[in-house]
Amino acid sequence: MHHAYLMPEADLRPVIAICAPEHADILEREFFRYTGDYDVHLHSTPVAMTADLATLVAQGRQIALLVTESVLPGVPFFETAGTWRSIIPTARRVVCAHIDHFLRQSPEFRPGLAVGKYDAFLLTPRGARDEEFHTAITELLSDWGSTVADPEVASAKIITAGNDPLVVAIRDYLDRMGMPSHTYAPDSEIGRRILDELAADGEEITLPVVWSLNRQSGSVRSVREVAARFYGRPEQIAAAGEVQDVVVVGAGPAGLAAAVYGSSEGLSTAVIEAEAIGGQAGTSSMIRNYLGFPRGISGMRLAQRARNQAIRFGTQFTAGWPVTSLIPGAPGEPHALVTDGGSIRARAVVIASGVDYRRLAVDTVEEFVGKGVQYGAAASSARSMSGRDVYVVGGGNSAGQAAIHLARFARSVTIAVRRKGLEETMSDYLIREMSYSPRIKVLPCTEVVGARGDTALEAIEIRDVETGAVQEVECAGLYLLLGAQPHCDWLPEEICLDAKGFVQTGRDVPTEHWIEGLPPESLATCVPGIFCVGDIRAGSMKRVASASGEGASVVPLVHQYLASLA
Repeated sequence: MHHAYLMPEADLRPVIAICAPEHADILEREFFRYTGDYDVHLHSTPVAMTADLATLVAQGRQIALLVTESVLPGVPFFETAGTWRSIIPTARRVVCAHIDHFLRQSPEFRPGLAVGKYDAFLLTPRGARDEEFHTAITELLSDWGSTVADPEVASAKIITAGNDPLVVAIRDYLDRMGMPSHTYAPDSEIGRRILDELAADGEEITLPVVWSLNRQSGSVRSVREVAARFYGRPEQIAAAGEVQDVVVVGAGPAGLAAAVYGSSEGLSTAVIEAEAIGGQAGTSSMIRNYLGFPRGISGMRLAQRARNQAIRFGTQFTAGWPVTSLIPGAPGEPHALVTDGGSIRARAVVIASGVDYRRLAVDTVEEFVGKGVQYGAAASSARSMSGRDVYVVGGGNSAGQAAIHLARFARSVTIAVRRKGLEETMSDYLIREMSYSPRIKVLPCTEVVGARGDTALEAIEIRDVETGAVQEVECAGLYLLLGAQPHCDWLPEEICLDAKGFVQTGRDVPTEHWIEGLPPESLATCVPGIFCVGDIRAGSMKRVASASGEGASVVPLVHQYLASLA
C-alpha cells in the first residue's frame, strides 16, 4: 500500500512519509489532521518507503518528516532507518512504537535518541486527541520549518542586488531572532513595491533594504542597524527619566534568566543587547542536554521563549546597541550605562554580556569572512552548503552542534582540532552522535593556516601541528568556533578582571577589595550594586544551564542590595 492524499498536480506541500507495516489504520487516522499543509505518504513496507523517498528527492520535493513503526518485518530496523537518513538527512525522524512493543523495545531504542539516529521515540496513540503525541510532532515540524532554505512565511524581506557578506550576516541575525526571511531583487515585483513605498515616504534608498511587518523598515548598513530599527533606542526606555531597578547587559541565557526572574518579582527591568537576543547559545542548532527538553531545543527557540516570558512580566528590551561604558554611581546612587543610542540609569546592573569567539588571526582567512568563512555556527549559511565540503574548527560543544547541523546539508564535515581528540572538551553525547554520522570526521592535531578563493572561499591550508606538514584541501565553508574571548573594555577600572580578562566575583575578587575581611557575594563584583553572571564571569562553566542558573541566582542578591539602599 502506498497512499498519498492527492491535491492538484504540482503539489508543493512538504511531505510526511510514513512506514506502517502493522498499524497503518492508527497512523493514517492520526496524520490526517496534517493533510491540509503536508502531503502525507503512507507505506505498508520499508521497500516501498525507500523507493518513494528516492523518487521524491529526485523530483526535488521537500520532505519534512519520516515516521516509522518500531517493527519493520523482514529488514533490520537500524540499518533501514540509516538508509532513509542517508537519502534525506534534512528531515526530522520519528519512531512510533505500538503499546504491544513499547516497553520491551525501550531499552533497545532509547540509546538511539542520544546519538541522533532519530529525533523522537513515541508511543503510538491509543485513542483520539493524543495531544502529547501531536505536541512532539508539531515541535519537530516547526524545527524543520525553521531550517528550510525557503520558508513558507517570511517575517522579513530583504531587497538586495546580490548575496554580499552583509546580506549573509543579516539573514543569520534574523534566523537567530526567529524571523524567517526571503531575499528579493530590486526589479522583482515585491522588490519594486517595497522600494516604491519607501521612496514615497521620502527615504533615501541604498541597498540592501530590510522590510518587516510592524517594524521600522529601510536601508541598512550593518546588522546592528537592523537590530536598532527593530528594537528601538535605549534612550526610549530612559525617556521618562526613571531609574530602572536593574539593567541587564546581554541577552544570552544568563541575561534572559536574570530578566525573567527580576521582572517576575516586581523589579523594573531592562535588557541591553549588542546583537541578537539569545547570545552565542542562540546559534546552537540543537541543545539536547538542557533540562526539561527531552527532544532537545534549538538555541533560537529557547531564547525566543525566554524573551517572550520576560516581556510578559514587563522587561523592556533594546538590541543593536553595545554598551560603550558603565559609569558607577557614588555610594547608594544609580549607575549609568552609556550607548550610542542613549544612556540608561539603574540602581543595580547585571553584567551578562558573554564572550566572543576568538579570532583565528590568519590574514587570508579573515579576507573571506562572510564569503564562506563564519565565526560561529551561522544557521542560514548551512543551507547553502548543500553537497559541498565544509570544515569546523573548534573542540567545544558549540563546534559539535555546528558539525551535526551542517551534516544535514553538506557532503562532508571535517572537525579540525589542535588536540589529539575531543574527549577533554566536548560532551560525550555529541561525540557519539557525530560518530554515527558518516558525513562527519574528526581531524586531530590540525590547524588552519591559510585560505584561497576568487570571489568566495574555495580551499583552505591545514597544518599538522606535530609534523608541520601543510596541505591544501577543498572547502566551501569554514566555521570557526575557537573558544571564549571576553570583551571588557567598556567596564570601569574599578571592576576587577582576572589575567585572561574575565570579571571576578565573590571570593575570586582580590582580598584588598574585600570589606571588613569579607568577600563580595558569590555573583557580585567589587563595586556595590554591580553583579556578573554567565560566560564573562571568571570561573563560569560555559554551559547554557549553568548560565541560566546564575541569572536566576543573581536576582536575590539584587533584592538584597536594593533593600540595603532603602
